[in-house]
This record gives sequence, structure tokens and C-alpha cells, in this order.
Amino acid sequence: MKIYQADAFTDKVFSGNPAAICPLSEWLPAERMQQIAMENNLSETAFVVKNKGYYEIRWFTPSVEVDLCGHATLAAAFVLFNYEGCHGNTIRFVSHISGELGVSRKGEWLTLNFPADDLKHIALSAEITAGLNIKPREAYEGRSDILFVFDDEDQILGLLPDYSLLSKLDARGIIVTAPGSKSDFVSRFFGPKVGINEDPVTGSAHTTLTPYWSQRLNKEVLTAIQLSSRKGYLRCRAAGRRVEISGKCRLFMQGQYIID
Repeated sequence: MKIYQADAFTDKVFSGNPAAICPLSEWLPAERMQQIAMENNLSETAFVVKNKGYYEIRWFTPSVEVDLCGHATLAAAFVLFNYEGCHGNTIRFVSHISGELGVSRKGEWLTLNFPADDLKHIALSAEITAGLNIKPREAYEGRSDILFVFDDEDQILGLLPDYSLLSKLDARGIIVTAPGSKSDFVSRFFGPKVGINEDPVTGSAHTTLTPYWSQRLNKEVLTAIQLSSRKGYLRCRAAGRRVEISGKCRLFMQGQYIID
């Protein structure tokens, strides 16, 4: 079966966030897809099945299936456009969990169209901040993640998370963010609960980050950098109940995987 590996939210390999993409003619059992994702040992493996007029998509970390993944969706669109004969400039993905997800392309830029997150301000309790060595200024709860807001970029770079404590929180992951020196905002993402201590670039986290920073900065279009060791570069636009998240991709590998 075909497999591709692409780096998302970057214009060069060995940066951004790597994702494995597996085009299928029909769905494999969930247990088998989970095994493949575990064997790939990347933060996400996306499986896609072509249907009439759209593609079904599912995402797996090495340990669990997840509701939504931005960088693997971007990488999947990149693969379908460039290597799997998908014509035109738009792709309609459908997730059995997250519904319709659109991807469009303009030159090298690919743009995700995802549902915007709903944020609720929460108290900075000792329990939720215990895994961070620097205290945030405020916290919010989204549909699946907790967002911590800090004062500046240096604090984001200086965070030394305790992953064992963060994994106990009732959230898929922890987003940390602050104003950026070379972008509107910066972030990092920690997901030990789903088997990813730090994700290099997290597209889905920007469905939370974009509404927050759009309102705070009173801007519709924003630039963002995720400050992992690999770094990722994104353009984001708040569009009401939707969020547009743009980035580039580069192919690292293509081949076949063999299973009994």
C-alpha cells in the first residue's frame, strides 16, 4: 500500500511537522490503522479514502485516534494535489468526527478551512498550572485543549513542562502562547495525554489561537510561528465560525508499506 511522508507548515524538509499519508481504496480496521500509525511513530498518520466528490479522512497518533489534525490534513491535501492526481484547487475532506473540512491551494500555499473553537475563561488553579515552570497570565478552555497565555515570547521559549503532570489534565493537549517578536503571536503545543510530548506544529491548535488573537489584536489576518525545535510558519484568518490556516508543505519520502 502507498505511503507518503511530508513536512507541513514549512518550505523546506527537516522542519515543520512531519505526517504520514496513506491513501486507501477502502477502510482498514481501526486496529490495523492504529498499528500502522504506531509503526510510523510520527505525531500523526492520516488515512484517506476517495469517495464521490470528496475524501474521507481519519487521523491517528502512535497511541490513539484523534478528532482533528491540521498538519496531517494539510499534508494529505499536498499529497493528493501533487502525487495522487487530484485536479482543481480545492479538496473537500469529510471526517466522521469533525465533519466537513476544506483545503484550497494558491500557488504553494495550502489553506485549511476548519471550525473555530469556543473558548471559556478559567481560573489559574494550582492543579492546572502545576506542570509549567512559568506561571501564565490567564487560561482558557476550548473543546479539547487548554490555552495558557503568557506575556512574551521569551517565556514560551523558556517553558520546561512536566509531561507527567500535564498528562493528568482533562484535555487533549496544552497550548501556550504569547505575542511574537517576528509574528503576531507564537505558540507551543504539549500533548502527552495522546502520546506526543511536544508537537512540532499543530494546525488544529490554531482553531483556538486564531479567535483569541484576532479578538485581542483586533485583526482578521494574523501571522504565527510555532516555536518547537523544528519551527512552523502559518498564516491565519478569522472567518466567523470558521478559521482559515495556511502553510506550505514539502515531500520527504514516498514508498510502500507491506502488511499481511
